[in-house]
Formats: sequence, C-alpha cells, structure tokens
Amino acid sequence: MAGDLPFRFRFRVRYGECDAQGVVFNARYADFVDIAVNEYIRTLFGDYQHLLDQDLDIQVVSLTVNWKAPAKFDDVLEARIRAGRIGNTSFTLHLEFFRYGDGAFIVDADVTYVVIQPSVMAKVTIPDRIRELLENGAPGELISHAGESS
Repeated sequence: MAGDLPFRFRFRVRYGECDAQGVVFNARYADFVDIAVNEYIRTLFGDYQHLLDQDLDIQVVSLTVNWKAPAKFDDVLEARIRAGRIGNTSFTLHLEFFRYGDGAFIVDADVTYVVIQPSVMAKVTIPDRIRELLENGAPGELISHAGESS
C-alpha cells in the first residue's frame, strides 16, 4: 500500500559525480541528501518561498552518512525519507538510498535542521502547522527525475 511507503525520490547518477574508482564520490552524498530533502520539503510545504514568506527557514546543523555499498554512473537511486526526532526548534530526517531495480542498500543518512527566523538570524520554535506536516510526512509520494519507467 502507498500509505506504508515513505516519501521516495528517484534520480540518476551522473558521470561527473563519480571518482577515479568509478563509484560515486563520497562527498556527493551530501548533495544527494540536499536534493532529496528539497523535493521532500517542496512536497510537504509547497514552494520553498512559502517558508520564506513566513520569515522561516531551515539550516543544516548535522549530517551523518553511512555507506553500505557503492553506486556507479547511470545507476538510478531511490531516496526514501521519513521524519526522525522532531524537537522544539529542530528536526531530523532519516534517508535511505537504494539502487532502483535490484534494491541494493547504498547509503543511509540523518540530517538535522534548525528552524530559524531569517530576519533576525535566530532559531525559533517549530510552528504547529510545520510540526504537523513533518509528523505526517508524505507517505506513498514518489517524485522521479530519473526518466526510468515505473
């Protein structure tokens, strides 16, 4: 059932994201996390400008990545995202990346954001509406930039 699935985002590994060993360069996974989370945030909140219009923004305060298997050029990866801890001023998202097709577990990551008020560059309590959206997530939603066939 779609409700049992987390939010999913698919993308294709590009040649320039690989290193001399022919696998995705480790630092690229921070980019992959950022791109996947941007799609997740867009799905939850709509256009990112909606946050900014409320004088709200999010900033990364922690990123932990654990590698399980290599990914290579032209692999389609699927990021699966679920909310982790949602605190007073910060929240954590848990991501798992799988190779689409064979399901190989490639990487997992935890990224923690603090909610800030850009006009004063200070952290703020997560508004109730934002908290509710984070708690509910986007189960079953799939965004793909990979061009694969379902």
